[in-house]
Amino acid sequence: MLRGLLAAGESVDLVVSRASRLTLLDETGIAFRDGHWQEDLRSWLARGADGKPHTFDVDIEGVRYWAAGDLGAGPSSGSYPAKGMLIVPASTACVAGVALGLSKDLLQRAASVTLKERRRLVVAVRETPLNGQTLKHLVSLDEAGAVVLPASPAFYAGATHIQDLVDFVAGRVLDAAGVPHDLYRRWEGELGGGSRDSRG
Repeated sequence: MLRGLLAAGESVDLVVSRASRLTLLDETGIAFRDGHWQEDLRSWLARGADGKPHTFDVDIEGVRYWAAGDLGAGPSSGSYPAKGMLIVPASTACVAGVALGLSKDLLQRAASVTLKERRRLVVAVRETPLNGQTLKHLVSLDEAGAVVLPASPAFYAGATHIQDLVDFVAGRVLDAAGVPHDLYRRWEGELGGGSRDSRG
């Protein structure tokens, strides 16, 4: 998704929560450190979904990084210019914090600002199954104007690699944000189109 935003010429204000750092380290082996964020981000974005390094060429010139604990950061204010916000992935704890307006860190505060300013907020929840309380929080976010987008890949796009499945979810997030991309084959109303593409 970050690569897609940058490829579309969008500038990005990046916030990586503490929980995201732990997940990133556990699932990919990549550490994300405030003092080395550029190096770590390049390493992260250059990897493919299969974990292979140097899969993608990455230019992070359009990224501005903000520490999650910096509640005085630009995105914490409604006067800071922003088109919207994408929370990808969103844990159920993050969903609850945003739905309740807790603003315990910059991620939650920026989401609250996004909602109060009536800007586009996309929340890509990744956990499953979802309990009743989380479903209520997601309904609250929907009612507040957010787009709730489960990180669920589709198979009609002719996926043949894990990167295709990841790109589909990233593309759907970018669709919800109104950002043009070519990350996946779009449904054109023809059954079997994805399987033909994957064979040919």
